[in-house]
Amino acid sequence: MSKKDKQKDIEKEQVENVQNETETVESDKQQEEELTAEEKLQNELKQEKDKFLRLFAEFENYKRRTAKERIDLFKTANQDLMVALLPVLDDFDRAYVEISKTADKDLLKGVELISNKLKSTLEQKGLSPIKIESGDAFNADNHEAITQIPAPSEDLKGKIIDVVEKGYALGDKVIRFPKVVIGQ
Repeated sequence: MSKKDKQKDIEKEQVENVQNETETVESDKQQEEELTAEEKLQNELKQEKDKFLRLFAEFENYKRRTAKERIDLFKTANQDLMVALLPVLDDFDRAYVEISKTADKDLLKGVELISNKLKSTLEQKGLSPIKIESGDAFNADNHEAITQIPAPSEDLKGKIIDVVEKGYALGDKVIRFPKVVIGQ
């Protein structure tokens, strides 16, 4: 082999080496681009998963909240009607007291039957009277004081002396506080 041939072979090898190096660099760049593209896709996937989980949690909270509101609405749906019927209950109680003073027992029995039927129907719908008696301790959160009078005895000071108007609750919610007279 001549010098020229050797020179050509060396040049050829160098060109091949440069081409190999260029291909290697290009493949490395391509791999890096693929990795960064894959990382970008994974980051986007994580972000979308996070958005989905947050949206799902928000929707679950919304469902729970609306279910609770719906239950509360059903519990107190008849509140306006119940409040309108409370004076009728009071009138029945007053009528019963006045009729019980007369000698006509049939009239008393009739009023008593109607009153009991109305009360039991309203109790089935969730209305319940608030139990309160003379001598109970006065609590401003649970009672409405109409007036204060001098206490007949020392042990009735700050306590309920008389119940002027009964209080009622619809489920757990008080729809009318009892109106009371307290001792001073």
